[in-house]
Amino acid sequence: MTLEKARELLAVQAQMGGGYNRNGARLILAEVQREHGQQAVDAFISEFDLEQLFGFLPGTEFKAP
Repeated sequence: MTLEKARELLAVQAQMGGGYNRNGARLILAEVQREHGQQAVDAFISEFDLEQLFGFLPGTEFKAP
């Protein structure tokens, strides 16, 4: 997944909020982490304020089930 595609998908998840969207965002971040590393994940957490919205902290490792 490209970073631009991940940004588009995360924007939708962040706009909607809620538990299901939290799980969707977690899966997107897991894919970003696998392909682009922790630095890209931390940048998205900051960009979309996912710490406040979903409780995702910078430095958290996300893994797909």
